Amino acid sequence: MSATTGIVSTSAPKGTGGVVQSVKDSLIVAKRNLIRMLRIPEMIIFGMIQPVMFVVLFSYVFGGSVAVGGSLNASDYRNFLMAGIFAQTVTFATAGAGAGIADDMNKGLIDRFRSLPMARGAVLTGRTLADLVQTTLTVIVLAIVGVLVGWRIHNGVPKMLGAFLLLLLLGYAFSWIGALIGLSVRTPEAATSGGLIWLFPVTFVSNAFVDSSQMPGWLQPIADWNPFSATVQACRVLFGNPGVSQSSAWPMQHPVWASLLWSVVIIVVFRTLAVRKYRSATA
Repeated sequence: MSATTGIVSTSAPKGTGGVVQSVKDSLIVAKRNLIRMLRIPEMIIFGMIQPVMFVVLFSYVFGGSVAVGGSLNASDYRNFLMAGIFAQTVTFATAGAGAGIADDMNKGLIDRFRSLPMARGAVLTGRTLADLVQTTLTVIVLAIVGVLVGWRIHNGVPKMLGAFLLLLLLGYAFSWIGALIGLSVRTPEAATSGGLIWLFPVTFVSNAFVDSSQMPGWLQPIADWNPFSATVQACRVLFGNPGVSQSSAWPMQHPVWASLLWSVVIIVVFRTLAVRKYRSATA
């Protein structure tokens, strides 16, 4: 009579199924994060209040003092402003994405996911997809507020939808930067601070709130080649809003293509870095 000895593996189970399995796992994690957001509605509400305040404050405080196309018309500035506020809103969601991932790491939730047979990148992909849904809701509310303060589109619904898709793509791309920051720090507070520090120069050294031609000569090329500026310019073109740049820089002459290119490059680079960081941080 022979005895059989079983050997129990202590390594984390590996996900199987390739791309299909990865998509399923990502959607499950996204659903988990969306349910969590619904159970904490103040996360959504507070996320909407800030961009609405920006619209109202910039529209009525700076509306008559910033020239658009050589004119100090407040109505023109409101239409000029909205593309910048939309872009700022989707990119500022980066800080929340980083803080959420840092919080999950701090609470040990990531270690629980590692004990499941799931794709390693699904945890981050699911989180960024859930953040994208929240960002979409915020953009919808912001568009309604924009209409109330006088913002209008002039190039039809298809181009308007194209502009919003470019905005959401930029927001999704920047959320991967937030994911990398969240994995690189120890606390959610540090992730929030780290996510905002670099966003302010990116959003303000751009064409979001003033035309880049009004900046010092050495700063104009930086603003024109800023990925953020490309999306803002693309939205103004697609919305038919005033403030279309006369710069000869390639991103300003071909803003839609530049916006797409920048967003795709950011996703590829920072998703790769974030997934690699995730694997090393939880190894």
